[in-house]
Amino acid sequence: MQDKKYTIKTMSRKEVNIAIDWAAKEGWNPGLNDADCYFAADSTGFFIGLLDDEPIATISVIKYGESFGFLGFYIVKPDYRGKGYGIQIWNAGLKYLKGRNIGLDGVTAQQDNYKKSGFKLAYRNIRYEGFGGGNLPENSEIVELSTLPIETIDLFDRPFFPENRSRFIRSWIRQPECHSLGIMQNGKLSGYGTIRKCHLGYKIGPLFANSPELAESLFLVLKSKVHSTEPVFLDTPEVNQAAVALAEKYKMKVSFETARMYTGDFPDMPLNRLFGVTSFEIG
Repeated sequence: MQDKKYTIKTMSRKEVNIAIDWAAKEGWNPGLNDADCYFAADSTGFFIGLLDDEPIATISVIKYGESFGFLGFYIVKPDYRGKGYGIQIWNAGLKYLKGRNIGLDGVTAQQDNYKKSGFKLAYRNIRYEGFGGGNLPENSEIVELSTLPIETIDLFDRPFFPENRSRFIRSWIRQPECHSLGIMQNGKLSGYGTIRKCHLGYKIGPLFANSPELAESLFLVLKSKVHSTEPVFLDTPEVNQAAVALAEKYKMKVSFETARMYTGDFPDMPLNRLFGVTSFEIG
């Protein structure tokens, strides 16, 4: 019997759906419209491993600006694990991001392997699960994000990420089945957040705000946008104790965790104002 040929190539937009489906099967609960947004970030940053014509491995390696990359969707189909296919697509992904500081959110089982490739632990992210609904708080300072100039949103977002990600944010905050809100203070944008439909329930992310009080106001309005029977998830950096306290105040339970890791220096980001991570898959 002739050996099957293993090839690694850049994914088409349609093939990104394979990575989304596999992530759902892994229990990572991606958003229903994530693929379009992720592809907008870097259309050449998705690789697929094919054994003859069968997809058996995926990885995303998104380039941001000139100096940063984010790795995600590192998945090998269960029947093909432990046979060397994963490390090949992993190495192809790292080669694509050569010369950049690379970030990832690593599941617990893989963290030791990531350390072998030079990734260092920065902090833990914790996924909290609760429910939607709740009383809609009256707050005249909360606005639909779509009413603000995109330059205003970009300017606020910039400190929370190591490089400019304007293309991605423009797609993310306007995706179908989502609500994106900002909160104003003294006429200036002082926080914003998005809640989007996922395979199970909804996720809030990002949730950025200049104070815990502003974050809580945004959180309550976003949560109220979905039915009280719908699960709602919030991914918080454990080092932001105010974010953890917010999740616990509203009886959210820990359901998942990752390790935020980098190959280079840890980016200088205002984690005390970062209450909800945008995405474990692309940063």
